[in-house]
Amino acid sequence: MQLKLTRNSDTNITLMITADAENLKKLKESTLRKFNTSSLKIPGFRPGKAPLEVVEKNVNQQELQSAFIDNVLNFYYMQAMTKENLRVVGEPTVNIKKFVPFDTFEFEIIVDVLGEVTLPDYKKIKKTKKTATITEAQVKEVIESLRSRVSDKKSVDRAAKDGDEAIIDFKGVDDKGKAVQGAEGKDYPLTLGSNAFIPGFEEKVIGVKKGEEKTFTIPFPKDYSVSALQGKKVTFTITIKEINELSLPKVDDAFAAKVGPFKSLADLKEDIKKQLGFEKQNELDREFDTEVLRDIASKSKVAIPESVIDNQVMRAEEDEKQNLIYRGQTWQEHLEAEGLTEEEHRKRNRKDAEEQVKIGIIIGAIGDKEKVEITPEELELRIQLLKGQYPDPAMQAELDKPEGRQDIASRLRSEIIIQKITEYVTKK
Repeated sequence: MQLKLTRNSDTNITLMITADAENLKKLKESTLRKFNTSSLKIPGFRPGKAPLEVVEKNVNQQELQSAFIDNVLNFYYMQAMTKENLRVVGEPTVNIKKFVPFDTFEFEIIVDVLGEVTLPDYKKIKKTKKTATITEAQVKEVIESLRSRVSDKKSVDRAAKDGDEAIIDFKGVDDKGKAVQGAEGKDYPLTLGSNAFIPGFEEKVIGVKKGEEKTFTIPFPKDYSVSALQGKKVTFTITIKEINELSLPKVDDAFAAKVGPFKSLADLKEDIKKQLGFEKQNELDREFDTEVLRDIASKSKVAIPESVIDNQVMRAEEDEKQNLIYRGQTWQEHLEAEGLTEEEHRKRNRKDAEEQVKIGIIIGAIGDKEKVEITPEELELRIQLLKGQYPDPAMQAELDKPEGRQDIASRLRSEIIIQKITEYVTKK
């Protein structure tokens, strides 16, 4: 094989390949063997037993040449990628420059590739992990929620007051009178004083009687989870359908036994503290991993094809559209709420997409440097654990597919690499 590589840019190359006669002969033979099957009927020969020169005379020449070309392209493409140690992304463009059937083959491949990855000395990066601490106030908040759940309810005919459960219908509209997605509910049980809604909402419900309607305008918090609603004033109309006076149980050992398999209130509090600590520590660990990876990414250099970032933007957009479907909002409604065009929305998300792609590449590069490999036993164990979590037959079938197994192996490898990085940066 004669191979000439030309770099069109840091992320795009052209390969000129001239096939050698010896391999062309072998590839022709392997192509003919694929034709020499039980479906090929040649007089005087049992199915699949005819000599290859006889097979060649009895097959459609156009089909033979097409299959031969595919064989040659696949063979030399893989050879070139391996020889040049290229990390290809996307589909290549192939141009055949010269083809004399089964004797001469020259072709050109133009393809995007990842540029060279330059990593910092990540072993010298030092950071301290945060340890979750749970306060008595947080434990008390959970206990109060449990009290509300197991409380005795008595319907009352009076104005709602703090501590009551109000069953309400509510709907929020913006300053143009248009419904705000996610700001509507029917027969919603709201415990007044629980701070379950946005600040200021529950206070507006206090004093309203059963059957009454009330309209009020309040702003969403500036740090609200939905960016389109941050600081936005929304006008709510509520209707009180029922008011329940709650008789909260005493917080004692009997209460602990009522809400779970606990012998004492102390056991209940200890369990709550343990569960809150576990959840908080997981959250802190995820934040720490992200911080470390972002730090390494900011110190790394890698040329990334625009097409890869484009694909990441589109994947994130598809995920966002799926989430909107669950929330009952159309894509156009979402864009209008954000005050963006589709192109502006993609441009805004591009920086995050580029960072995600870069982090993914860096994780792989560190894995290669650390020689992280997944053993068949490790992969099988993870698959069996997943099957235990997802007993649905269709999901189990997906886990057994080659692409499913490959995806799980890739995720498992990333987990091991991130764990190794974390060990380096936290080592004293």
